[in-house]
Amino acid sequence: MGVFVQPGLGNDSNMLATGNADQVEKFIASCKQAVEVAKRIGSKLVTVVPGDFARKLPIGVQTGNVIEAVKKGAAILEPHGVIMVLEPLSDNPDLFLRTPDQAYAICKAVGSPSCKILYDMYHVQRNQGNIIPTLDLVYDEIGYYQIGDNPGRKEPGTGEVNYKNIFKHIYNKGYKGVMGMEHGTAGTGKEGELALIKAYREADSFI
Repeated sequence: MGVFVQPGLGNDSNMLATGNADQVEKFIASCKQAVEVAKRIGSKLVTVVPGDFARKLPIGVQTGNVIEAVKKGAAILEPHGVIMVLEPLSDNPDLFLRTPDQAYAICKAVGSPSCKILYDMYHVQRNQGNIIPTLDLVYDEIGYYQIGDNPGRKEPGTGEVNYKNIFKHIYNKGYKGVMGMEHGTAGTGKEGELALIKAYREADSFI
């Protein structure tokens, strides 16, 4: 089992950057739910997104608001060994958390083993590229990886990302956890599924 998504909240329904008490309370309630979900399904990783920018506030204040909310959530998760993985996204320009270095700064400020980065290579490629050097810079705060080629968000080998080199790099750094397949398939039916398996065998053939 890889990640499950934060219960009851999504990309545009978390507004942690605002610092509003009702948003923080919703987030805390969701973290409590996440503990129960983790117990039920045997997973320890929950995907968290802070939501949209609060564009009337300075960016430093927004960042501080997110850090304070995440600290409170991590305090709930930590006694149960559950880890929230913060996911930088590329879906639209309204989303507050967009780059791994931004997530890295939040994780360092929170200072909890229950707050890590979800390193989704599809989103990193869309937002900035430079996947391997950026990965190295934030490696000690990465808790989980997700895969998707770009453009199209399909299996490795269907776009511009060299997943064989990336997989080799992650393997050589010592990561032995789950890699999440966060994508669709280029083909359809059984033929598309077989092509997907072939694509992963090729991307994983660096050893």
